Amino acid sequence: QVQLVESGGGLVQAGGSLRLSCAASGRAFSTYNMGWFRQAPGKEREFVAAISWSGVTTSYADSVKGRFTISRDNAKNTMYLQMNSLKPEDTAVYYCGRAAGTTPAGPWGQGTRVTVSS
Repeated sequence: QVQLVESGGGLVQAGGSLRLSCAASGRAFSTYNMGWFRQAPGKEREFVAAISWSGVTTSYADSVKGRFTISRDNAKNTMYLQMNSLKPEDTAVYYCGRAAGTTPAGPWGQGTRVTVSS
């Protein structure tokens, strides 16, 4: 079972950027489709972005398309989320996990909090 640790969150002003990382344990990481999900206060957890095991195929929620970029480095067992042009509505705890399309398919890490001030 892969174990995941998210990092890179913080407080940023609107329009700023952050880069989240998801470090995975285990050799199987490179065989998993992975994704980023987020949960804002008082809301359900939602899909943000996904990437295929090879990194060739990516998908994004409409709300982040054109601003966020998902990537992975299988040699480092790490996935990333580059977030640009951040908006206050991006404020949430961000989680990484295995993904089946836009649906979570495995356990989460502890999450990393992103706060965007206006």
